[in-house]
Amino acid sequence: MTETIVSSTLAARAETAIKIYGHGDTEVHALRGVTVGFERGQFTAIMGPSGSGKSTLMHCMAGLDRLTSGETYIGDTTLSQLSDKNLTLLRREKVGFIFQSYNLIPTLTAKENITLPLDLAGSDGDQAWIDEVITTTGLGDRVSHRPNELSGGQQQRVAVARALASRPEIIFGDEPTGNLDSRTSAEILDFMRRAVRELGQTIVMVTHDPVSASYSDRVLFLTDGQIVDEMSNPTPETVFDKMKTLGD
Repeated sequence: MTETIVSSTLAARAETAIKIYGHGDTEVHALRGVTVGFERGQFTAIMGPSGSGKSTLMHCMAGLDRLTSGETYIGDTTLSQLSDKNLTLLRREKVGFIFQSYNLIPTLTAKENITLPLDLAGSDGDQAWIDEVITTTGLGDRVSHRPNELSGGQQQRVAVARALASRPEIIFGDEPTGNLDSRTSAEILDFMRRAVRELGQTIVMVTHDPVSASYSDRVLFLTDGQIVDEMSNPTPETVFDKMKTLGD
């Protein structure tokens, strides 16, 4: 995929993204000229064998890592043109993250963890939206509890709500349900899907699990740093069959 992408409906995109780690004999080409766009209001899963570049692509798209060459954009903002300070500000204001390890602050309540990005930005946020997110995540009676008083699934719901609280342009998830049992994982993924369909959120998720990927609208398949295929309206069976052909 090397064509130029029209940006008007995209929350994020990459143009000819190349990422090389190391030098000489240790050089690793993690991304090999990836061009891809992520539509607003769409849930995209990224899959591929270990070492295919899926996490590298997400980290570069989110501004957590910089490309060797090519460009990544959040909306119409070119990330390579931002200073480290402005990149930090952009991530705070326009990007949400859901990590596998939750990354909650243990001394803060669930509500304080949810509003932490807004507090860091010196913003009160949209209280009606925050209340809706808390209600939708089923955390209404747990907002005064600290992380050690919550189950793993509840902690991950807090992490999802935190990512949604500032209404970012896009949310990135790195194996966001990888540490959860199947029932809790299904509850989190169902909420993420509802956030896209009912709240208009845009989500990009790296996963190795065909069942998790089936909650998305679209699945991108990476091999050797390149997008080799994509699938709309995935099911666990169609994703599993495709992954078998990619050697995972």
